[in-house]
Amino acid sequence: MAVYHRVLLKLSGEALKADHDLFDFDKVNGVAKIIRRMHDMGVEIGIVIGAGNIWRGRQGPSANMDAVTADQMGMLGTVINCLCVADALRREGLDAVVQSAVDMNRFAEPFNAMAARRHLKEGRVVLFACGTGNPFFSTDSGVALRAIEMQVDAVLMAKNIDGVYTADPLKDPSATLIRDITYTEALARGLKVMDASAFALCAENRVPMVRVFGLDDPENLIRVLEGDPMGTFVHP
Repeated sequence: MAVYHRVLLKLSGEALKADHDLFDFDKVNGVAKIIRRMHDMGVEIGIVIGAGNIWRGRQGPSANMDAVTADQMGMLGTVINCLCVADALRREGLDAVVQSAVDMNRFAEPFNAMAARRHLKEGRVVLFACGTGNPFFSTDSGVALRAIEMQVDAVLMAKNIDGVYTADPLKDPSATLIRDITYTEALARGLKVMDASAFALCAENRVPMVRVFGLDDPENLIRVLEGDPMGTFVHP
């Protein structure tokens, strides 16, 4: 029995990546199989995927690019990732719909909140591409916005570390795991789970819960849905 009825799953683009290739299809198919199991638990699932396997924005050689162009390239990267995962979900027997915040009717439905809610109620998995549809807003902001619009019970942020820490545990060995924190506290302490605008959106609109946990073991997605208290609870 799942403890959440409707969730928004945030996946990083890196979760789909191989060492030297944009996609590791064993990983993609593994993610699809886990999402199938989540669906079979009666959970309604929306998904936002980053573009880090394809495009990292204004970093390294692209640091001097125009910000609007760089962010538009990132949005297009999320479309590619959503199409890839949607295809894997369909091969697992799920009905998957890609909605895009930027109109591209040959590839995806234009984002429409009421239509997306209807898809979720009717058992489809909805993948939300292109973030907010605007430059200067991160994927985190897109996650917060879609979570509010879809009226989810929880945002599941599966990351490469196992929760929210007092500092970056990869850089600071004294960093400790925070088990429970409010949006406003996380924002005030400058914790880097989500960017400031995403935290502010979640706080102002009282998104019920953001669960932050590690994706080192994909089974963690099932464990969280079953009520395992792993990782960090972030809430109003």
